[in-house]
Formats: sequence, C-alpha cells, structure tokens
Amino acid sequence: MTDTTTRAIAIAIIGAGGKMGMRVSDNLVKTAHDGRYSETGAAGRERVEAAGRRLTDTASAVRDADVVVLAVPDLALAAVSAEVVPLMKAGSVLLTLDPAAAYAGLLTRRADVVQAVAHPCHPSIFLQRSTPEEWADTFGGIAAPQDAILAVESDDPATRARVEEVVRSLYAPVIDVHHVTVKQLAQLEPTLVETIACMIGGLLKEALHEAVNTMGVPEAAARSILLGHTQVALANSLRGDNPFSDACLIAMDYGRANIVRDDWKKVFTDAELDKNLAAMLHLSAIGR
Repeated sequence: MTDTTTRAIAIAIIGAGGKMGMRVSDNLVKTAHDGRYSETGAAGRERVEAAGRRLTDTASAVRDADVVVLAVPDLALAAVSAEVVPLMKAGSVLLTLDPAAAYAGLLTRRADVVQAVAHPCHPSIFLQRSTPEEWADTFGGIAAPQDAILAVESDDPATRARVEEVVRSLYAPVIDVHHVTVKQLAQLEPTLVETIACMIGGLLKEALHEAVNTMGVPEAAARSILLGHTQVALANSLRGDNPFSDACLIAMDYGRANIVRDDWKKVFTDAELDKNLAAMLHLSAIGR
C-alpha cells in the first residue's frame, strides 16, 4: 500500500474564500499536496483570486479529492455536506473544522466516506517564542507553533495518518496532533475553551472597564497590572510555577463565592453540552 503520508494528497477546500478557508488555504499552497479551491460568494471568490489561487467549481473540486474540507460556518454545514457528500469518491474523508455539527448529527453521511473533525489549539500562552513573527501570531497557522485536536471516525491506520497529515498542513506549524472522539472534541470546544476560557477572557475585559470607569484607576496602570497578573495566575494555577500567597488565596475564595455559581461544573454534563450546542446551532434541541 502506498504511504499516504508521503504522496501528494488531493485536498478540496470548500469555502476557500472565508476567514478559515483563507487561513488553511494559505498554508496548503506551501505544501506539495494537490489543493482545489471552491467558493460561491462573490467577495470570497475575489479573495481567492487575489491570493493567486485558481477557483474550481465544487463538483470538480470534490470528485477525485482524497480529503474534502468544509471551511464554512457551522450553520451552513448541514446544507453544504448534503451537496458535497454524494459527489465524493469512495474511501475519501469529509473533514470539518469544528465539532458542533458533527456531534449534533447534522452532517450527511455515507457508509464509504469517513467523517473527521479537526480544530486548532492555537499557540499556548507558555509557548517559547523567539521571533517577532511568532510573537505577533496569537491565533496560529502563520509562524507560532501550535497543537491540533483531531477526531477521525475510522480505525484504519492509513486513513488516520492521511487525515493527520492534512491537519498538519492546514494548521502549520503544528507540534502535536491529539486524537480524540467527536464527543470529546465537542466537550473541549465549546465547553472547556469557549464556555469557560473565552468567557473568562470576556469577564477580564469587563473587569478592566470597571476598574477604569467605576473605580477611576488610570487605564494604563489597570491594564498593566491585569495583564501581568493574568500570566502569573495562569502560570501558578496551570503549571505550578509559584504558590499563591495566603492573602491571595483568601481573595480568590472571596471572588469564587461572589462571582462563580456553586453548580457551575454542570456545564460538563451531556445535557448541558447538548443545550449549549443547540443554542450555537440555532436548534430547538440536539437529536441523536
């Protein structure tokens, strides 16, 4: 059997002119793989052509592709997969870039087409950066190395290796690819990182606003101490770099008692995950 990690892989990017479509296409063109770029929106088509990439109609892009990447919004995935999956060749892979629609069962299935989901981890706050380009790349996929999470609904080693190679190409530079199930990826994204981590980021922004506008602290001073202490808080909590002082622990307990609900960990239950994803996908409920 041919080693699919060394031969050129035919990869179709559907939605190539969107935000994620452009990001992954910018990396794909740097590889030896056979990239096909499909986009229906007028503005998106202009972006693809301005980047020097040749547009291909969806049917032609998909027909002989080894991996078809749906780089379209979550709310469009059901309709786009219904159009694309019947056109795919047997043994190919349908790769989406977010787990919500796959977990909710919204994607069109075929017994001879493998479904997979991948999502970037984004560069770690603890990444050892060494160049201005790496420092500027907070999202990943340009200069700063990142990990990626991958769920492949197949036990075939060659298929899994092929999809991992595609993921490494699309999200490059990639350090590690962590294999999980679709449900586990949905538990990570949105629950762990959007429901909790991104919410905390938004809360920090609101807190900064209150310190400046309600308490009257100069913004430069408030921003400086917040950014520095956020790094210390995460390093101490997630890496154990230093212990928090006794006084800080008392303040942390006060914050937990006054800000965090006692039952907050319910967001990790299946019922709450379904409720969260139903809201994100504009569904009345997740039905599987």
